[in-house]
Amino acid sequence: MKRTKQCCFSFCGTLKDFVLGTAFSNVIQSLVDDIMTPPLGLVLGGVDFINLTIKMPNFIYKDQPPVVIRYGRFIQALITLVIGGLSLLGILKSIYKLYRIASEQEQKSDCETANEVREEVKLLREIRDILARSSQMESVDIQL
Repeated sequence: MKRTKQCCFSFCGTLKDFVLGTAFSNVIQSLVDDIMTPPLGLVLGGVDFINLTIKMPNFIYKDQPPVVIRYGRFIQALITLVIGGLSLLGILKSIYKLYRIASEQEQKSDCETANEVREEVKLLREIRDILARSSQMESVDIQL
């Protein structure tokens, strides 16, 4: 029963990661396709990246349509890759920063605990010294 639950939770986690990854990919794709490349094409002289192609005539089969190389889509895919990579890098850096802050706070609390222990040790040493002095005093009184 325990193994079945573990497998079910593992599958659900994997499914959740898949859904989130797909959604993230769709958002990045839409960002590049709909928001980033149209202004970039406008700056480059009204170029529509999707329609950038090279048409090569078909030398072997004359009755077939020409071969079309769609390098505009490739450029758009490269932009999507760069944007997706940079956004993942930003997410990972922020997670690492949060982890580092949490570990620094944990170390700070460990140091405070160590200081408290040191205070206890000081107090115990003082008690030991007082007891040692009182036992010395008793031995001095007995000899007199």
